Parts: sequence; C-alpha cells; structure tokens
Amino acid sequence: MAVDLPFPDPLDEARLAVEAAFRASKAVMEIYSKDFAAQTKKDNSPITMADLESNRIIKEVLASSGLPILSEEDDDDISRLDHDRIWIVDPLDGTSDFVNKTGEFTIMIALVENKKPVLGLISHPTTNSLFLAQSGKGAHMLMDHTWKKLSVSRTSELAKCRAVGSRFHLSEQEKEFFSKLGVLSFESKGSSLKVAEICMGKADLYLTASNKIKHWDTCASYCLITESGGMMTDMNGGEIFYNVEKLNHQNGLLVSNGLVHKQIVDRYRSEYVL
Repeated sequence: MAVDLPFPDPLDEARLAVEAAFRASKAVMEIYSKDFAAQTKKDNSPITMADLESNRIIKEVLASSGLPILSEEDDDDISRLDHDRIWIVDPLDGTSDFVNKTGEFTIMIALVENKKPVLGLISHPTTNSLFLAQSGKGAHMLMDHTWKKLSVSRTSELAKCRAVGSRFHLSEQEKEFFSKLGVLSFESKGSSLKVAEICMGKADLYLTASNKIKHWDTCASYCLITESGGMMTDMNGGEIFYNVEKLNHQNGLLVSNGLVHKQIVDRYRSEYVL
C-alpha cells in the first residue's frame, strides 16, 4: 500500500518500515479474525501464528535494506554489535492482548543508529492506524488516510496526571508508587499503546519498575515519544541506549510528557534507591 509520508526528506528505511507494517498488519488481522492457538515460549510468554507470520513478513520487506534485524522472535545474533545501524522489531507487541481479544496489540519497527532510535513506527491493526516518527521530523499519526502531528500534554502537576499501565503485568510496587505520587487517574492499556497515548496528549505518564522489559518493546516508542516532545528514561532517570549487549531494561522504564519526569525520578529515587 503506497502512502505519502508526513515529512520531507524521509529516510529510505521509513518507506520500507511503512510497507512492512501494512503487510504485517493485514496478515495479523486475518489470523485474529479466525480461531487460532497460543503456545508458550521458554520465558512463559505466549506466542501465536500471528507473531511468527508478522515476523516473517517484516524481515522479508526489511531485508532489502541490508541491515541486521534484531527481532523478539529470532535468536540474537550478537554480530549486530559490529554495526552502527540495525533494525529492532517486535512483530506483535501485546500477544496476551491478542490472545484475550482486547484489540490492544501493535506491531513495532525501529531503526537504530549509533545506539539511538532514528525511526520509530507503531501499527495498531484493529484501528487501522499508524504512528511514525523520524529523528528531527516530529511524530505523526495516520488515521483515515490523514496524517496528524502529535505532541504531548502540558500537564505539570502530578495529581492531575493521567497514568497508563499494564493490564497483565502491573506489580504491587508500581501500584504503591502511583499512590505515593498522588496520581488519581489510571487506565490499563495494552502493548505500546501506552506510549502512543502519551504521544497523543491523552495520557501523561507510564512507568514500570520491572527489569523484564526488552529493547524491542520500547525502541520504536522511544523515537515517537522523543519526537512528540516527551521523555523516556529508566526509572533512575538514566539515558537509554539500544543495540547494546544486554537486551533488557535493567532499571525499569519511565515515559512521560517531560514536564513531570524529574519529579517522578526524584520521588522514585527517594523511595526505592539506596
């Protein structure tokens, strides 16, 4: 499906990513509309034919770039560390949402250059919408054949913040911390749609103290939130780098509109960091 991109001078890889997302989204929805089975991977997370088919299609389309691809559904080839530019892909983010038919699953494709995402794409197949960001070009959402530029909210008081969190993985510590922050508004949201909500200004913060979140879960989101005017760090406020040896976010993840970021980091460090 050909589509005009929302900014001038797009990277060639941006067109590839959009093509891969459209093709993978179509295949995923065909599986979603029928009966399908879910298996369990070694880490006890679910996997379906949709994960595998999306992965196959995305790799097929991106192969013409000649760049290494790090995907959730493939073994990690550490030779990627020898490359300055790589793709990082989550073929189906929110498989539990896919299996439970919430509709809140996404496809994520990111391009990393010198350990930072320079292109981020999130496709939300059930709404036929697409989020796309390129470094220095802003973040945009495609809905009903129209692109809209995205920007985060201007909320600066924690008590007025709208928080989003995991439907299936919210910990007691995270619930406790939201309470300590005085955040009164909380909504469960699946997959990378949590960050998309912040990019659209519909939510203000998302956090997790878990060290189980992997780089393919966040890489596309990093570019989108940054280009929307927000911030993504670890829970200690530390900068995040991609295409590094360890694939998990060892100190959790904090995403916000930027205005409340330091307040949250300072409170977390005072409560939980020795």
